[in-house]
Amino acid sequence: MKTLEIFSSKVCPFAHRTRLAAMEKGVPFELIEIDLHNKPDWYRDINPQLSVPALRHGDFVLRESLIINEYIDELKHSPALMPHKAQERAIARLWMDFAATRLVPVFYRLLKAQDGATGLKAREELLGALGTIEEELARDSKGPYWFGEKISLTDIAFYPWFERWAVLEHYRGFALPQELSAIGDWINAMAERESVKQGRQPAEFYIAEYEPYASGKKG
Repeated sequence: MKTLEIFSSKVCPFAHRTRLAAMEKGVPFELIEIDLHNKPDWYRDINPQLSVPALRHGDFVLRESLIINEYIDELKHSPALMPHKAQERAIARLWMDFAATRLVPVFYRLLKAQDGATGLKAREELLGALGTIEEELARDSKGPYWFGEKISLTDIAFYPWFERWAVLEHYRGFALPQELSAIGDWINAMAERESVKQGRQPAEFYIAEYEPYASGKKG
């Protein structure tokens, strides 16, 4: 198998997803760090949007983290990062869509809110999204992950924003509610994964990097 090249940035949660997927899958890859503050001109040939992550596998180039992750999962049979049954795979994709359309946008809306009304509305929406996640995780008692005892691309789709939660707590005073015990157990289980340990960054790193969003300097 040709070695995968993953173009990434340690601050980016979307790129974080793809690093986690590649490590959990156990495929060999070369990690190429892109400085998002000073993007190299040559990277435009890889991804005209200049965003991360991007993947190059021989002559094949792909972008968008959720799509890249499914491609990585399909490169070899084991360990599978998607459920075996077609109906469960459909459910997994529904939850990945929930991450993309419900959790991630409101995370940034709250972080970037520059007035009280906008911030209050974003808090309410984020609490609603968290409540839905808590209910789903609490429903399955077979293990700490989305589909029980085995980690999946669904877990990976959500996790990077929870590692960065200190940003919301620092800038917006929004800590994860303690009563969300299923989410807490899931975060603890994810934190013990070797893939997570290898790429974990301290809260202070994220707080410093996300300051432009919180101050309104970055849209």
